[in-house]
Amino acid sequence: MSDLSQINEPVKAELKIFEEQFKDTLKSKVPLLDIITNYILRRKGKQMRPAFVLLTAKMFGGIKPSSYTAASLIEFLHTASLIHDDVVDESYERRGFFSINALWKSKIAVLVGDYLLAKGLLLSMERKEYQLLEIVSEAVRDMSEGELMQIKKSRKLDLSMEEYFEIIRKKTAALISACTACGAKSAGATDDQVILMKGFGELTGIAFQIKDDLLDYEKSGITGKPVANDIKEKKMTLPLIYSLNECPPSEKHRIISLIRHHNRNSEKVKEVINFVRSFGGLIFSEMKMNEYKKSAIAKLDSLPDNDSKKSLIALVEFTTNRKN
Repeated sequence: MSDLSQINEPVKAELKIFEEQFKDTLKSKVPLLDIITNYILRRKGKQMRPAFVLLTAKMFGGIKPSSYTAASLIEFLHTASLIHDDVVDESYERRGFFSINALWKSKIAVLVGDYLLAKGLLLSMERKEYQLLEIVSEAVRDMSEGELMQIKKSRKLDLSMEEYFEIIRKKTAALISACTACGAKSAGATDDQVILMKGFGELTGIAFQIKDDLLDYEKSGITGKPVANDIKEKKMTLPLIYSLNECPPSEKHRIISLIRHHNRNSEKVKEVINFVRSFGGLIFSEMKMNEYKKSAIAKLDSLPDNDSKKSLIALVEFTTNRKN
């Protein structure tokens, strides 16, 4: 199953219910907010995170009202984090469209992100979903810590491989692990099963981020972000870290100098891309991505086979085979 609509088939009807409920919860009495949230809804992504929640819930016996709350909580958090990330990164594009801060400036973007987080908190309190709130709040904490760690390290350009994996575990994998943990919890899974699915989500999230790192080196602009954006933003990702560890000290010094002082020069950025390719950064990163993907899938071995489990496995494959 390579097509996302095929993968989501076991929860097709439930995803439609979720989308309608999520749309309703976004409504406000402030006209500007409604304009912005409608803009967000019209440009929603692949809905992979709600799919992770609902497929996990269905795998453990069935989708309940709690499952829809979990999916909404995750979507509030994910959307808020994307808006805040665009402000932090001063990015004016998101999936080929103008970002919120590009259209309405950073102050409004930050407030909209805060509003979405508050909506998620209120939704969980209204429905007394305190355990789901705890899982999602832990993800918010980890994502914030990961972002701050990355910002600090980008200033020195001295990120080790161990630090890189800790950052992406917090910044990216925490959200997907919250999806699968919330999905399991909402369906009434045992504590051990929730822990198992949290681990599955974390491994999947790490593989997902490594794929994002690889997409940054694509030759064409088919990805949802500008080509070589990580280099332009001085982000140390796995392909670059590995290549810097493999090259002679003089070459390492030269490449770091290019990133530090010429990260907006397209010719110099090409030099960095060619350097990463030459020293095996892309090959190594793809190998690590596949290791994490296989480990994630292996986490499901002990669970009974059903259509939802098959789709979860296919969804993991999709995250590492995607073109954007």
